[in-house]
Formats: sequence, structure tokens, C-alpha cells
Amino acid sequence: MRLKNVLGGKLVLCGAGKKTTGFYRNGFCTTGNNDTGTHVICAIVTDKFLQFSKNRGNDLITPQNGFPGLMEGDKWCLCAHRWNEAYEAGVAPPVILESTNIAVKKIVPLAILKQFATRRSKIAGTRKKKYK
Repeated sequence: MRLKNVLGGKLVLCGAGKKTTGFYRNGFCTTGNNDTGTHVICAIVTDKFLQFSKNRGNDLITPQNGFPGLMEGDKWCLCAHRWNEAYEAGVAPPVILESTNIAVKKIVPLAILKQFATRRSKIAGTRKKKYK
């Protein structure tokens, strides 16, 4: 089965290495029955988002239990509901649509995600580009 991104294409790796992301820690924003948070949005986290999440009870900053902690600029598969809460609070981080799972459409409309979209650069990691 080919996993699809929110644009309908092949789901692209969100992040790997020391901070391998994804509910299944495989680098992809995939979801399943055990993923009650629906970790399907590939985001480039910002300090504002990290503080927002910490204040909501999910500390993504502090290293703990094998989790390395995140800092601004890290790519991470976020819970769609938390990203939506951040959007409503005005602190949603940018997203990489090619790495965001199509399952997000049940929670966040594509039109909203496009407002926060960046495109992954094949050479330099990430560069900003707006989708229309």
C-alpha cells in the first residue's frame, strides 16, 4: 500500500536521524489505530509552538525517557488536533505538505494547511514557498 500525502502524491519522509519522528518513529507521519493523537502533520516547529504545546501539557522541549527534545527548526510529526489548536491560537508552525499524511483532511482543511506550507528543498533541507 502506497501512503499518500495531503496533496495526493507519495508521502515523503518528514524527519530522521537523532530525532526520528512519526508515531511509529520511522520518519514518516503515518497513523494507525494506536495513534490516538493522529500524528500526521509534518511541521517545522517554532519556539512559539513549542511553548504553546508545553503550556497545554505536552512538553516537546525537555529531553526525557529517550526523547531528545525539540528546538526551533526541527521537523516533527505533530498531532493534527494540537496543530489545529495552535492555528486557532495564532501560533501554528509551518508545514511540509509533501510529508503531511492525507488523513489530516478529516481534521484540518487543506486550504488552511496551504496557508502554512513550505516546500522541502532537495538540496538545502527546507525553504519557504507558498502554495496557491
